Amino acid sequence: MENVRRYRALASLCRQQAAYRPLQNWELLGQAEHFEYLAEVALKAHFDACNAQRSEDAVAAATWEAPAAA
Repeated sequence: MENVRRYRALASLCRQQAAYRPLQNWELLGQAEHFEYLAEVALKAHFDACNAQRSEDAVAAATWEAPAAA
């Protein structure tokens, strides 16, 4: 999650600089878009890892539960 914050902070800085540097604004806005993309990829990877862990925990819990007596 720390990488997501860093990427978004860098994207914000690029957008701010683009406002003050009109000759470089397209390049800076492109960099901002790239950092936002990296943030999305990192965020998706984080949640995929969390969901995979949750699935593994559910399977492990199901295999350790004793069947109910009828």
